[in-house]
Amino acid sequence: MIEQLNSLDKSLLYFINKGLSNPILDQIMPFITNQNNWLIPFIVLSFILLFKTGARGKIAFTLLLLGFALTDFSASQYLKPFFGRLRPSYTLISEINLLVNKGGKLSLPSNHAANSFMIATIVGYFFSHYKVPLYIWASIISFSRIYVGVHYPGDIIMGALYGYGIAWIVLSLWVILKMRELKRGHTWVWYADESKNNNL
Repeated sequence: MIEQLNSLDKSLLYFINKGLSNPILDQIMPFITNQNNWLIPFIVLSFILLFKTGARGKIAFTLLLLGFALTDFSASQYLKPFFGRLRPSYTLISEINLLVNKGGKLSLPSNHAANSFMIATIVGYFFSHYKVPLYIWASIISFSRIYVGVHYPGDIIMGALYGYGIAWIVLSLWVILKMRELKRGHTWVWYADESKNNNL
């Protein structure tokens, strides 16, 4: 069963990395997959959440920081060593189109996928009208990791599910805290009556 899954994973990698290869995507995907290119957009998002969206945005930003700390650290420090799966950029270097540097040796799960789906889930929870674009954004980033040759599709699926799961753990803890604080009469957790102008 494991061998069949690995064979399917490799076949999907070849299809995306080589079968869909074209000059346009060969230029676009390395740009998308480079996390440094998302620094400024993330700074802008942070500014909006902290200063333009009231308590809702500040709470969302705080949970994003917690979610990122949990997701990124645990995926890279615990899950990747546990699974020990090598990236295709190391094991299939002569068989794929590698469009970026090899990256770290370990592959499962994808931190890019985990982090992007965690962000999409938490921000989408607080600003539901942006949920679909956020998940599209997370999916494109995740897809780019396969296209450039540094992850198998299975790494992406596991990463996305992991990031989604961590996000809901964080959100569940938030809801528990919110209910407890409201019962105590603490209103700092309440944002439902904020002006619609405080939406993203």
